[in-house]
Order: sequence, then C-alpha cells, then structure tokens
Amino acid sequence: MNILVTGSEGFIGSHLVEKLLNVGHKVKALVLYNSFNSAGWLDHLKNNKNLKIIFGDIRDENFLLENFKNIDCVFHLAALISIPHSYVSFNSFLDTNIKGTTNILNASRKHKVKKIFVTSTSEVYGSAQYVPIDETHPLSPQSPYAATKVSADSIAISFFKSFDLPVTVLRPFNAYGPRQSARAIIPSIIAQVLNSKKFIKVGNIKSFRDFTYVDDTVNGFICALTAKNILGETINISTGYETSIKELIEIVKREIGKPHLKLIFDKKRFRPGNSEVNRLLGCNKKAKKLLKWKPSKAGLRGFQDGIRKTISWFKVEDNLKQYNSNTYNT
Repeated sequence: MNILVTGSEGFIGSHLVEKLLNVGHKVKALVLYNSFNSAGWLDHLKNNKNLKIIFGDIRDENFLLENFKNIDCVFHLAALISIPHSYVSFNSFLDTNIKGTTNILNASRKHKVKKIFVTSTSEVYGSAQYVPIDETHPLSPQSPYAATKVSADSIAISFFKSFDLPVTVLRPFNAYGPRQSARAIIPSIIAQVLNSKKFIKVGNIKSFRDFTYVDDTVNGFICALTAKNILGETINISTGYETSIKELIEIVKREIGKPHLKLIFDKKRFRPGNSEVNRLLGCNKKAKKLLKWKPSKAGLRGFQDGIRKTISWFKVEDNLKQYNSNTYNT
C-alpha cells in the first residue's frame, strides 16, 4: 500500500513510519521544510528504498495536491501540539491544526484517497466528567491547542458525512517513549533526574494521566489499516490505567536510583487554573472491539516496563545530549 504520513519526522510519526516500512508498505513521509534538509527522527532511514521523504508544509494546499497523487492511505499527524505555546501563538495553531487539516482532507478528496486517519488528542475531553472516558464523553477543550483539535476533528467527520470521505479519527491518550520532545512531562522528568544531583523542577503533580507507550499507540494505528466498519468513527487509543504525575516522578527517580532528589515547583510549568486538565483516563473498549487492538503495556507493571525502556533510551549519550534539562521547553 502507498501510504503518506504527515508529521512523520516527529515522535509518534517516526515510530509509525518505521512500523509501516517493517510490515512492507511504501511510505511517503511529509516533513516540515527546513534549510538543514533534516528529516528529524527519520534521518537514519533516508536510504530505505521504500521511503520517500518530501519537504513541505501542510498549510500549502498546492503542495499537498501535488504530493497526494497515487496515495492509498493518509495518516495525518502533523500539528502544533505545545499547550503553553498555544496561549501566546494561537493564530499559528489555527493555521496549522485547522487550516492544515482542511488542506489534507481536500487533497485526499481530490485524489480519492481510500483511507484517511486523522490524529486527535485526549485533551479535547478536558478534565474527566466521568471515567473511564469513552468516545461519547463531552468535548470540553481547556486550552487553545485543544480547541483547534476539536475543530480539526469536527471538520474531518464533517467531510465523511458531507462528501463520503473515508475518514477515521484516532484519539491517543498521552503517548510516551523514546524520541518524545522535551516539552512533554516524561522526557522532562527523565532528563532532569539523569542530569541532576539535588533537585528537579516540576509543575502540577496532582493531575492524573493515561500514559500509553508509543509502540502500543502505533500498533493501534496499524490495526486501523485493516479494520472494518470504522469509517466516520472516533476511537480512543488508551490503556485504561491512570498514573498521577507525583507517582510518575517517584517511579522515574526510583528506576534511575535517585530517590533523594527534591522537587522545586516552577510557576512557568503550571497551566492557568481553569486550563489545567486534572484527570484523563480513557476507555479502550471501542478500540478493542473495532480495531482488535489492546495495549501490551497496561496497568502498573506495564507502565513501569515502558518507563524502563524509555529511560534506557535516554541513557544513551547521543540521545540524552539532545535534551537540555535546564531549560523549560514549551
């Protein structure tokens, strides 16, 4: 199958591209244009004969129309995702997350793409009104970022209903693992613990999240490729297990062997009060039923195993040096 992946150079995107290549697909990887000709986390795959890397921007509809020719399936992951940055640069989030997604859908419609998977986020639910959160849970975005993702998801489903575009929305809950950007909580904590002797800086440690190991997230995407009766559906990709940020920090400190490290609360790392999402715990019954998928790393033991694998990746010098633990990345 000829598959196009947007956001392919990023965290989930690069893992997805690797998996698609490993199972025999041909991949066209859309990478955000840069003057360094860097494909991010795909640089090590540039010589793969089944991978074609193209540089461009999803905000450019003409570029997409040219590159969607002879594409069977699209995985759309490209987005601006930093919640703190969305507070100060909302227009750029509108352009990329909403207009960019609309461009993807228009190009897919123009070239009659057979399957389109739009990547959502559990942030669209806001703080859980009940748990576990299923796909019928009210949408209550508490940040500009989440608002743009609600809009993008709605536009995607509207294209299914209005134009019979074969769209499915996949909604991951807090993916984590190797290669995740430093703006996320788990890489931030691991990098600080590895590099610190006395303390680490944190924000709100009272919130709970459903952390899903990236291999499980990607496997959910792969299962969607062959799943039946999922057009027009929105599907959570989650473990059904929650961990508090406080517990996460303790697990990381213990696994690395630095339980003595003190916590310093940094005002920059807190969201505005009404923007704080206190609890996200997903229901994955729909994914199990429709995708025939289940997480391999579930429950406390599964989470601890995923954290160990992530820490092992960070301990490689060439990986760790890419993370500045002294800087708060937004």
